[in-house]
Amino acid sequence: MLNSVASKTIRHLLTQSESIEVSVRCYPSSKLLQGSIDNFKMSGRGLAIRQDFLVEEMSFETDAVALDFGSVLGGKLKLKQPTQAVAEVKLSEAGINHAFNAELVKKRLLNLDLPSLTELSGGEPVSFSEVQVELLPNNQVKILAKADLNSEELVPISMTATLAVERRRRVAFNNPQFSTDLASEAQKEISQALAIAFAEILDNMVDLDRFDLDGVTMRINRLETSGKQLIFSGYAQIERIPNTP
Repeated sequence: MLNSVASKTIRHLLTQSESIEVSVRCYPSSKLLQGSIDNFKMSGRGLAIRQDFLVEEMSFETDAVALDFGSVLGGKLKLKQPTQAVAEVKLSEAGINHAFNAELVKKRLLNLDLPSLTELSGGEPVSFSEVQVELLPNNQVKILAKADLNSEELVPISMTATLAVERRRRVAFNNPQFSTDLASEAQKEISQALAIAFAEILDNMVDLDRFDLDGVTMRINRLETSGKQLIFSGYAQIERIPNTP
């Protein structure tokens, strides 16, 4: 019964799930009547969070968990006390590019009035679109985008950077290198300047504290690129089971 309730709870937190497997370890089983279980494991594939954030694979395993057994009988999960879980999340290159088309992300790239941008556009706000990410070996990424300075032509920008974890909660784009190969001769200088500004914007964009999961604090221990996957490993401090949408 507990496996079923846990699986149902997790599915309700997601807008899509191809497969979810849940296992609960409790020995002796009589401990469950007091709401005590040894640990809780979950693995899932083909997951979607808030529709536009696609997760290829996710798994986590908790420490010992103290549950309100009455809530389980009512078909819900409620913690008696906080617990921790170790987690691994795998994102695909296609899923990352899909996320750049999510409204939550796009609105952070539209009509920007940072001084580093407006001094290039004659005071007009600048927008970035058509973002494409390519995962490379050794935690590197190649990023292409188009900048709109409210002029007749979009300006192509191109850069590579090395992904790193800062303060266990932020993904940093370190050591950016810029290329103007895609820009016309007339655009090369402004393309490089826009790419430098865009790198700073990306460097401040991916912060776990901005992802509001009710009752859950997530932290990253390490990340790595592997083929067309970006793999995060870390942990979560779970104060309470998040509310379902």
